[in-house]
Amino acid sequence: MSTYYPRTKDLTRSRKALSDSPPTSPSHPDKNYRHDRLSRYDSSGESATDRPLGRTTSYTRRETRLSSLSKQDTDSTAKDYKKMYAEALHENERLKSRLQESKQELAKIRSQLEKVNQRHERMSERSTALESEKRDKIGLEKRVSDMEEEIKILTELKSDNQRLKDENGALIRVISKLSK
Repeated sequence: MSTYYPRTKDLTRSRKALSDSPPTSPSHPDKNYRHDRLSRYDSSGESATDRPLGRTTSYTRRETRLSSLSKQDTDSTAKDYKKMYAEALHENERLKSRLQESKQELAKIRSQLEKVNQRHERMSERSTALESEKRDKIGLEKRVSDMEEEIKILTELKSDNQRLKDENGALIRVISKLSK
């Protein structure tokens, strides 16, 4: 049993070491010759670099893809930055002009609002003035109607006073005839 345990342990180590290391770079050429030969060609005749073999192949493909993209990006990035800068400037100018138009429109609306408020204040002042004038007018009309009634009463009193004077004069004449 003691010989079996270390042997399986060594096998797992060597398997891990073979799967972790890339197939194109063996640590010892004689030891991994069969592995290299098998990994280079499979039964279909494709080379190992033409087909995906796991982590290392996808890693190398990703590296080559990233390096090709970075080369393309460096050429197009300078153009893209210039284009993006020009677009940003154009967008900023457009937004500035739009902001300026909005400010002008806001100023115009504020002036219109001020005019409407002034009209409303004038109207409210006029309405309060009209209300006070109406109250004054109603008060004056009451006074006029009261004075008209007083005038009617005064004319009645004058006529009564005149009648009483006439009666008093007639009575004085009657008394003076009787006293003679």
